[in-house]
Amino acid sequence: MATPATTGSYDEALERFHRTGPEFDGYLSNHGPMVIEALSRRGRSAVVHRWTDRYLQRLDEPPLATWAIGDDWRGALGDPTRAGDWIAFFTREVAQAPWLDVLGVWWPRLLPGIAAGAPHGVIRVGHAVRGVREVETAPRVVELAHALAYWAARWQALPIVHPTGSARASALLAAVPRVAVQTGGIRKRLTQLGDTTGWDTHAARLAAPTSAVEVPAALDAPVDATVEAYPIWAHGGPTTLVHAATAPNAVAAVLPSLPPTLWLGSFDAAWSATAAVFAAYRPAAPRPVHTDTGTPEDVLDRALAHGGEHVIKLTDTALDSHGRTRSPAALTATPTAIDLDA
Repeated sequence: MATPATTGSYDEALERFHRTGPEFDGYLSNHGPMVIEALSRRGRSAVVHRWTDRYLQRLDEPPLATWAIGDDWRGALGDPTRAGDWIAFFTREVAQAPWLDVLGVWWPRLLPGIAAGAPHGVIRVGHAVRGVREVETAPRVVELAHALAYWAARWQALPIVHPTGSARASALLAAVPRVAVQTGGIRKRLTQLGDTTGWDTHAARLAAPTSAVEVPAALDAPVDATVEAYPIWAHGGPTTLVHAATAPNAVAAVLPSLPPTLWLGSFDAAWSATAAVFAAYRPAAPRPVHTDTGTPEDVLDRALAHGGEHVIKLTDTALDSHGRTRSPAALTATPTAIDLDA
């Protein structure tokens, strides 16, 4: 299949972001490619370059490739110092094989490390896949390579729960056992999950799909529940709790590009990520921060006026949820994130 060079402002901005690194200031994730995909898909291409101009000022140079990755790739998983090597590796992979084939090989390899980058690795892949599936262009294929590389470089194992219950996600999130030490970064907090009594059995009570065909609808449920829970629990970690919703939404975005044989495992990993982030950041008591809603267009306008990368990405997921449920509660996520400056 012929791959066009570029198509519009989204592709042009991707090329600009590919001249930067996947992180900046030591460990902060480069959200640029994720945000501009959301803006483009939401019909806001006119603001893509203006937003990019501002965001690029914060970013670092791309990491150098120093040691080629090959059959020894397992030893390089989760090593952020090899980010440049992973970018070079995946750029070669997508140049030599169709991107769908590369994704199909590497998705199950990376999925056990869904916590990578808190968990921006899988989120960036979700946006990249959605973009390249819409129109296959050279910058979008390269973006998938960068996204997979970031996931691999920040790969962090997470206990994967296999739900077998009948409970609703909303009920489980409100009572998920919390990690003992609610301080420090997410990597430190997630390492406590193995010692958090009842976390795995609690999360396993979720009503789960029993066949691949049920997975897309089943995955919508925890996304919707998390979006609606955000205004109640966000004060525990306004920025990080965004990812409890955007990570499973990213997995949902990738499903159509995966073999159905990988869907059930993807559901388990997505829910595990949501339950893990809630365990790490859910505060002791709920506290509704905002009750205002407005129309979907109003909410998107407010997110753009704020300009924050997490606010825009949460809004993107919240609008997906509202489109399914028509629940006014889904539209309170954005004003909450703005109030708390997520």
